[in-house]
Parts: sequence; C-alpha cells; structure tokens
Amino acid sequence: MIFVAAALVVLNSCSSNGSEKSVTNGKVEQIKHPEWSKNLSIYEVNIRQFTPEGTFNAFIPHLPRLKELGADILWIMPINPIGELNRKGSLGSYYSISDYLTLNPEFGIDEDFKNLIKTAHENDLYVIIDWVANHSAWDNPLVNEHPEWYQKDTTGKMISPYDWTDVVAFDYSNRQMNDYMLNAMKFWVTEYDIDGYRCDVAGMVPDTFWLRVRTELDKIKPVFMLAEDEAPRHHAAFDMTYGWEFHHVMNDIYKGEKNANDIEKYLHKNDSLYPSDAYRMYFITNHDENSWNGTEFERLGEGVKAFFVLTATVPGMPLIYTGQEAAMDKRLEFFEKDAVDWNDYPMADFYHQLFELKKNNPALYNGDFGGSWKRITTDKDKDVFVLLREKGNSKVVSVVNLSAEPLTFTLKGDAYTGDYTLLYTDEKVKLAADQSLTLPAWGYQVYFK
Repeated sequence: MIFVAAALVVLNSCSSNGSEKSVTNGKVEQIKHPEWSKNLSIYEVNIRQFTPEGTFNAFIPHLPRLKELGADILWIMPINPIGELNRKGSLGSYYSISDYLTLNPEFGIDEDFKNLIKTAHENDLYVIIDWVANHSAWDNPLVNEHPEWYQKDTTGKMISPYDWTDVVAFDYSNRQMNDYMLNAMKFWVTEYDIDGYRCDVAGMVPDTFWLRVRTELDKIKPVFMLAEDEAPRHHAAFDMTYGWEFHHVMNDIYKGEKNANDIEKYLHKNDSLYPSDAYRMYFITNHDENSWNGTEFERLGEGVKAFFVLTATVPGMPLIYTGQEAAMDKRLEFFEKDAVDWNDYPMADFYHQLFELKKNNPALYNGDFGGSWKRITTDKDKDVFVLLREKGNSKVVSVVNLSAEPLTFTLKGDAYTGDYTLLYTDEKVKLAADQSLTLPAWGYQVYFK
C-alpha cells in the first residue's frame, strides 16, 4: 500500500503489542529462516502489468526466464478480488480485498494459479503472495456479516486508514477476527502450496497476531515472511523487513544531500538495531516507488547501476521489480491497465550476474549465512564507497563512484588485497596494498574470489 513513511515510523515506535518475550539483550530474537532462503534474491511480480493479458497463464511462460535472471523468490502482488465500492480508478487498488479466499477473476481461475505455483516449483523458484491483513474492501462480505470485526470512530462509523478511502480497517482486539485472518492465511499454504507471504503495512497489525501466524504456518511447512515495515521487532515473526531508510539514503546521495559516508553510518546503525541474522530487503524501486515517486531513472539517473551494485553487495537481500530488467522508464499506472514494454530485457545480464554472484559466493549470503562487512577507506571517502565482504576464503570487494565526476582514488590498507576475478569481464586481477583505481562518473567494479 501507499503510505507515509514518517507516520508509519510513529506507529511502529508506539506499538510493542506483546513481542517483548522475543527480546534478549535489547534485540529481538530472529525467527529461524527456511534453509532455502540463505542465498536468494527476490523479484516482485505485478500480474496486472506483466503481460498484455494480465493473467496467471500469460505470466507462466516467463518463469524459466526469471529463473535464469537469478531472483529465485517471487513475490506476487495481491491475487485476491478487488472491491468495487469506493474503488479508485477503473480497475482499483490491488490492496482493496473483497474476498480473502478466492482469486481475482481478471487474473485467472484456481487451476491457473495452482499451475503457476507448480511450474514455479518445478523451476526451483519459491512463491510468496502479498497479504493485506490490516483492512479490506468496503464490499467485502465481512463488513456486513461481522461489523464488529472493524474499527469505528466515536460516532460508530467504520474507519479508513489515512486517505485510503477504498478500504476499511479491521479491529484486531476481536479474537474471532484474528482467527479468521489466520485461517485464511493457512488456506493458501495448505491448498495452493505457496511458500510464504509479503505482509502489507505489517506495522499496523499487532505483533501478537504475526507471532501466532508464523508459529502456525511453520507447522504446515517452512515459510518465508516479508514485512512491509522497518521496525526491528518484526524479526520475531518475519524473515525480512524493508530497508526504506537505505533506499532514501541512496536517493539523497544522488540529489547531493548525502554522500558515501552516510552509507557506512547507515550500516553501523543497522547492526546496532537488528539481530545479526535479520534479512533486510534493499531496492532501488518497487511498486510504490515506481508509481508514486518516480522510476529509478527519474530518481537515480546515471547512478541506477551503481546504486543497485550497492543493494546487491551490502548485507541484505536485493529486490528487483517488474520491468526493471527491461530498463523500464515509465511510472506504471496503479489503478489502470498499463502493461510493461519488455524491450528485449537490456539490463537482464547486469542483474543476472549480481544475483548469480550472491547465490554462489558465501560472502554475500543472507543474514548469518553470509559474511562480515568492512568499509575500505580511500582518499575520497565522500564520493567513493568500497565494501569488503568476507566469509572463510570467499571475498567480494565492491567499489562504487557515487559522484557525477570521473575519479582516481587510492584504497587504504591491505585488508582487501589478493587475486580476484572481475565481475562482468571475468578478468583476473590483483589488488595490492594502497591500490590506486579509476572509475568513471557513477562507475562501479565488483571483485570476487
């Protein structure tokens, strides 16, 4: 959902909702991750805009291509029917759910979705679906059948969160409402064999509910859970949270309001707040950013590739959104049909090589599966960010020029020294102590061994 980040931060900081039992030494205890998630990246699928047809069946032929791309967790935006009452636009918001137990008929029927999941699994892909637990459409039958399940103002009228006038907010103080939502989430795991959920505005739903959900879903199969929220406490129930702050740091660097030193500050702050095994999701775009704040090219200009190299090499999991590998430079309509022009996927190899490096080099694995990080300082630290990731004999050194000028600079020390392979060229290179390097404006190099 579209949301005001600052408002969510306030909500997050004011609500603990009973997760204290999962906190030790000032940090939440990270829920155990499914083993299969340790080295994967994630791809956000917008079924409506992915193909001209906008259906599950039209999307299925893309699965082998996405497997080749290398982002092996598919997050599919909401698949449920969309409400008509107070609908925004002609097709409505994906996040206005009129029935939690059926499929959006515009996308297909049960057999189609089951075939999508089966084909994805046959391609060694994992599928999580978007879940909207905080609110429903106004014409969801629950509104009339169980009005006591919804929040009301002082006059007794049901409430829409913020300016989301097409939806009405649930009241999680009602135990029956909690039970219904839990059972609905169990339904899609048991009946369709999905692998988990991305949970919309997770910070607006009580933590006690999410803890219960995770416990019950893991009894069915090991699931993967992504929270659309940044609060560290969510890692008691979720594998991964959004890295919104890092996203804004990157945007601000391109605007000249921050510099490379702010990346190091962010990473240290992250380490101080989150469990070491927490997965953080990093991105240069997603459905909200694309539609409401601009494409990655609008916000990051010539720095698009440089900033994605950062998202793929800092500790965390990189996200790619529908159309990103096509270098799509248009804002997709949110409430209307607006299919992607795939344009022969000009950036597919760029993303593919980073995803494959992450998958095959333990230094870049997720959470505690991955390696440590260390910033290598230079004589131009405001403009250059050099990151060393290391686990055992595996090393990755990413070097990024975060300025609009070509730069020659010197790496300090010798922690990074050794023989490496250069990503994208397979050239064998030696990095020596006090190595001098030159990069073009917004240039990057990734060395690995």
